[in-house]
Amino acid sequence: MFRILRSNIVDVTGIILICLAIYLFSFGNGFGEGISINASPKILQMNTVFISILIEALPFVLIGVLIAGFIQIFVREEHIQKWIPKNKYLAVLMSCVIGALFPACECGIVPIVRRLIKKGVPLYAGIGFLLTGPLINPIVIYSTYMAFGNDLRMAILRMGLGFLISIMIALIISWLIKGNQLKVVDAITPHEHNQSHQPFIEKFWDMLKHSIDEFFDMGRYLIFGAFLAALLQTYGSTKALLEAGDGTVSSLLVMMGLAYFLSLCSEADAFIGASFNNLFPTTAILGFLIYGPMLDLKNTIMMLSVFKAKFVVVLLTVITSTVFVVMLISKMVLGL
Repeated sequence: MFRILRSNIVDVTGIILICLAIYLFSFGNGFGEGISINASPKILQMNTVFISILIEALPFVLIGVLIAGFIQIFVREEHIQKWIPKNKYLAVLMSCVIGALFPACECGIVPIVRRLIKKGVPLYAGIGFLLTGPLINPIVIYSTYMAFGNDLRMAILRMGLGFLISIMIALIISWLIKGNQLKVVDAITPHEHNQSHQPFIEKFWDMLKHSIDEFFDMGRYLIFGAFLAALLQTYGSTKALLEAGDGTVSSLLVMMGLAYFLSLCSEADAFIGASFNNLFPTTAILGFLIYGPMLDLKNTIMMLSVFKAKFVVVLLTVITSTVFVVMLISKMVLGL
């Protein structure tokens, strides 16, 4: 208990220091008389982007860790075994359907998937849930519909192609990777064995404690990922990327690259995607809308904290190649 408390105090101290630095950079007038800190416009821009990414992501991370805490305390391994079909293909389909109905962003869903896999959910089913949760949930579909001027076609294309790609990726992972690929698999303690006999209040308190631990564990990686994304957005040459996207293949690569480095929340990315509607073909816009919720810079950092690095590299490769190939095929078949 003391070790956990000490770890949380260190994390809180770090967050307070970061907030203090943000304050100083934001106002640029120093801290106290006789001290003056003048930040350059680039630093202020980076600070603004960094804060906006955190403001978008933190509420969903908080929801995610609360759900993860609930799963840890109230969902037992026997429940998981009953819910997940034994058949691999049915398990993938079920996980993608549940994810499509579950409102979560790509950051908030990482701790949920980690907890599910620790509880016995197969890796491929966890990946299906990880991909569809941020991409096809009702909030994302509605925001896509609104962002493109009440265009139901774009919402349906994002939902349909995203669902198909998610199933394909989860199946490929089931063929390529064995084991849960988690960095650390916690042993079940005698306390956890006896949780079913605890009063509800004790279970609820344990859920909150697990959620707090999960929040600090995920939060530090979110902060680091958001900082890198803000750094790249501020000092990266977006103009050069836009000029490079003059063909179908190059424009798709550019939009997928933007989706990765911008690290937008999936509930809001459709409005950014719609702003490129007159610059890039529909194929590239859909690549942006589908790839971003599945994979971006900040959730890559978070996944590296949860899964083994080799598996994350494989997953990144599979997601990127599958989205790219399916979008090119969709252009030929659907005439996008």
